[in-house]
Amino acid sequence: MRIVADFHIHSKYSRATSKDMEVRSLSKWAEMKGINLLGTGDFTHPIYFSELKRELEEAEEGLYKPKGKTGFPRFILTTEVSNIFTQNGMMRRIHSIILAPSFETAEKINKSLSKKGDLLADGRPTFTFPVKDLLKMLLEIDERCMLVPAHAWTPWFSIFGSNSGFNSIEEAFGELAEHIYAIETGLSSDPPMNWRLSALDRITLVSNSDAHSPSRIGRECNVFECELSYSAITDAIKKKDKKRFLFTIEFFPEEGKYHYDGHRACNVSLNPKETIKLGSKCPKCGKNLTIGVLHRVEELADRKEGEKPENSIDFKHLVPLAEIIGEAIEAEPSSKAVEAQYEKIVFHGGSEIKVLLETPLEELKKFAPPRVVEGIKRVREGKVKVEPGYDGVYGKIKIFEEEKKEESKQISLFG
Repeated sequence: MRIVADFHIHSKYSRATSKDMEVRSLSKWAEMKGINLLGTGDFTHPIYFSELKRELEEAEEGLYKPKGKTGFPRFILTTEVSNIFTQNGMMRRIHSIILAPSFETAEKINKSLSKKGDLLADGRPTFTFPVKDLLKMLLEIDERCMLVPAHAWTPWFSIFGSNSGFNSIEEAFGELAEHIYAIETGLSSDPPMNWRLSALDRITLVSNSDAHSPSRIGRECNVFECELSYSAITDAIKKKDKKRFLFTIEFFPEEGKYHYDGHRACNVSLNPKETIKLGSKCPKCGKNLTIGVLHRVEELADRKEGEKPENSIDFKHLVPLAEIIGEAIEAEPSSKAVEAQYEKIVFHGGSEIKVLLETPLEELKKFAPPRVVEGIKRVREGKVKVEPGYDGVYGKIKIFEEEKKEESKQISLFG
């Protein structure tokens, strides 16, 4: 079965998250997006956990569906936790995704974690013990659990982050490193960037949305062709099985908000070479720059750009449909005009991912404006320009750059 999975999202009980991040609303959006397997997010939060138990029932082994609902999506029990601790004289801040195979196992995880921190404080709880101990605890509770380092390269809260991370999986997890089978690439990196580290050749690269609102689910996700069950899906990840794990759907990494180095307060964005020349100081105020993902990859890489490991899983770069429509009609992606076009296109096309990846262009022309169809075509061909994100500022996609320049010329000549 073809499975499109987004494992990493948040509930309404996480900070800065939409009140619509709950089962019924997520189910509706998952159908529009084309996601048929969605992480619950935040199962560590006691109130949300009670809601999940009340609203979901088991469908297949380790997977759940809303009670009384036929069809898809399915849900898989997931959460993200934060570990902030000192190791080797340095403060570490690591975020991890946890996948659990059942409510019984998730309940045991919650019971253990409740002794170490306040689970009610946030949907993504924070603890002060080493991340290695988190992995050890999970394996002792149920060896079917998976821990996946989240958004592995972001500067502040990740395993390889420039400000609080490690230089290797082994440095973080010691003798338990063999139980780390996957890392999440995050919005600011993509597989080719990760391929530059031969130490990651055994690791499966997964991509997820880390969504805080329903409209953002599926902006990055994973595509499988396998049995619909927790065991089959996690086994495909653990074994890096290219026959069952087909590809990931990725942002153009420049669009992520930590791709370049920079200083948001001064509107300074720099590539790694410029940062090195400046001694990692902001050229406007002299404060330390936030070292971005591209720079950090360069620091740890032992392969040249463009080299591809033999066992690498494929990927596809996409731009969210609302962003394509927004640029095509020159409106904000969150505007009512974009929303109306989005709903029309998805209604006729079946789902956002199907429209972006599979629907023939000639078919799209029957229900989508020509400029939107052209935008989808260009994204499929990789013909986009991106102004890189930096220090918490998302990058900006430009699909119709040349036309805008031409229009400006015509206005100046004939306006």
